[in-house]
Amino acid sequence: MEMPQPNLEVLRKKLEIVTALLEVLPREAVIDNPAETKAYECDALTAYRCPPMIAVLPSTTQQVSEVLKICYHHEVPVVPRGSGTSLAGGALPTVDSVILGVAKMNKVLETDYENRVIKVQSGRTNLSVSGAVEEENFFYAPDPSSQLACAIAGNIAMNSGGAHCLKYGVTTNNLLGVKMVMMDGEIVEIGGSYLDSSGLDILGVICGSEGQLGVVTEATLRILPKPEGARPVMIAFNSNEVAGTCVADIIKAGVLPVAIEFMDRPIIEICEKFAKAGYPECEALLIVEVEGSETEIQDQMDRISSIAKRHSPIELRQSQSEAESAAIWLGRKSAFGAVGQVSDYMCLDGTIPVSALPQVLRRIEGLSKKYGLKVGNVFHAGDGNMHPLIMYDANKDGDLALCEAMGAEVLRLCVEVGGCLTGEHGVGIEKRDLMEDQYSLNDLEVQMSVKDVFDPKWLLNPAKVFPLSASENRRLG
Repeated sequence: MEMPQPNLEVLRKKLEIVTALLEVLPREAVIDNPAETKAYECDALTAYRCPPMIAVLPSTTQQVSEVLKICYHHEVPVVPRGSGTSLAGGALPTVDSVILGVAKMNKVLETDYENRVIKVQSGRTNLSVSGAVEEENFFYAPDPSSQLACAIAGNIAMNSGGAHCLKYGVTTNNLLGVKMVMMDGEIVEIGGSYLDSSGLDILGVICGSEGQLGVVTEATLRILPKPEGARPVMIAFNSNEVAGTCVADIIKAGVLPVAIEFMDRPIIEICEKFAKAGYPECEALLIVEVEGSETEIQDQMDRISSIAKRHSPIELRQSQSEAESAAIWLGRKSAFGAVGQVSDYMCLDGTIPVSALPQVLRRIEGLSKKYGLKVGNVFHAGDGNMHPLIMYDANKDGDLALCEAMGAEVLRLCVEVGGCLTGEHGVGIEKRDLMEDQYSLNDLEVQMSVKDVFDPKWLLNPAKVFPLSASENRRLG
């Protein structure tokens, strides 16, 4: 993976930069020892590593502002970091960069149940937002698989989704406002505590911008009353294609489950061995969850079961209790950790039209045979957000390159059938060089011109999203 050549002038000024940072941050918040900076050398895309020059951990928006002023003055690249759970290399440093981590900024600042909003610092973890309001029977809807660890900052950067995004949407649908620090240190507020706040509607530009426009330090989020109840139904099939067709038929029938999750045989076997959730032996498994009153739940369950039965499932199991529901979800929620115990893997997240699921699954199987690499499919089937896990051996020469080549073909396939390169993980460095497969050079020019407005010196996360050849003049300009 190519990265920009470091700025030698910045590296020569490291001591001067550290000294300036220590004037605005306590000693424990400035990490400049090379051995200690290795803790920040990668995110969850662990195939690529590079320790930063310095890492800083501010505790307030004002401290973030002071840090960015220093970096702006010395023209130091800054890589914002939430919890480091990015699967696309979004927080991968460069040798001459400062990692700006927001993990210490994790407070709840305001809760307004009447208007159904909560304001938090951006280092707060996703799951703990729901934890802060659950006593009042509210929750925060976006639920990435890493929700126990991932930070709201990263969720905003990558426009994260989760299993329940089919009904509730992704981060952008649940984000009302942000406080953000620009690269020159200016503090701005965008949006507010209610829908359609006054001023320019640029919140949608910020959400999903991958830390390239500013550093979000506070977020105002929509919270929702918990549903009266929720139950999943587990449906097992002897064919990936038939399972994919069943998903398409459920969506076409106008039923709106809260989630439709898909797992294929390799993932089922790995997860069953790891979590012992009681999954049946089959080629493909769907977990379809519905919610509402008990009457509503049963009506939706019956409609979904009727659709599924037309596809001759080998097992159809409607949950009848909280314990059964937890067991059905246990394997799915354990999937990424379970695979990580048996193999190195690369997790993709191309998105496709739901109607293309059978075709895409068939072609992924063909690519698996072509490259000789095992692939497990686990994904949010309801909105077509694919998560093929390509398994490889990081200690075997050439295996990573083979994995990358296959991953690129899978993502090009997603674009080919009318989808896109990423649904929730972001572009980062993983898909950076594939952007020209989805966008024309004119399209990329328009996108880069937006960054020009927010970050004219191209210091914020400059090696990400755009092919290096396309951004070179701006980065070096």
